[in-house]
Amino acid sequence: MPTTVWGNIIFSVTPTILVGLIFWFTMRAILRADRTERKVYARIEAEERAKQHADLD
Repeated sequence: MPTTVWGNIIFSVTPTILVGLIFWFTMRAILRADRTERKVYARIEAEERAKQHADLD
């Protein structure tokens, strides 16, 4: 346990910062995965619509 004021401040704030960073990285990964999934799904949908339109012609 730190005995100086600055040591106590750093010792107290470090866990909060680390948990915040872990949360930020996790949310960033989830949002990027969702964005990528939506992009791929839209591309597949466009390809299927093009195939369906080509079959009708």
